[in-house]
Amino acid sequence: MTLIVEDGSVVSNAESYISVADADIYLGKIGKVDWSAFDDLDKEVFLRNATSYMVGRYGARWAGYIKSSSQTLDWPRSTVPIEGLATTEYLSETVVPDEVKNACALLAFKSTTADLLPDETRVIIRKKVDVLETEYSEHSPQTKRYKEIDAMLGKYLAIKGSGSGGILPMVRVA
Repeated sequence: MTLIVEDGSVVSNAESYISVADADIYLGKIGKVDWSAFDDLDKEVFLRNATSYMVGRYGARWAGYIKSSSQTLDWPRSTVPIEGLATTEYLSETVVPDEVKNACALLAFKSTTADLLPDETRVIIRKKVDVLETEYSEHSPQTKRYKEIDAMLGKYLAIKGSGSGGILPMVRVA
């Protein structure tokens, strides 16, 4: 089955933010050579899983608004401010930012060796085997966070930070 890629034009039934070919190029540039060992059908599955993860993890946190109520994915978006400019300018409504595409590719690569959304289990507080003992902090995270991905996407998030303790940007209106 051919991967349906969102290109910024609100592609019907889009499944990924990046194509296999573009993921191949990006991952090759950053030295993820193990990616090339997979065939295109496997890469499509990894890209679908990565996109699904992004929708679940970042969907409620993206800046701006979806462009159309009929779109499948979170991008393209309208009124996404471009950071770092003295005046308020917005990202084009007809693009999926390179950072979003690249994060999708990198998550797809990570999904080749680990489940992006593993099932949660009970936290081990103490485990003793003979004289060896392990104890985990009660404040340790239950799920894996991908800080590199969070950093790549940070400028496109309205709610900075993770989970429900994020920070909302404040704008003064005269």
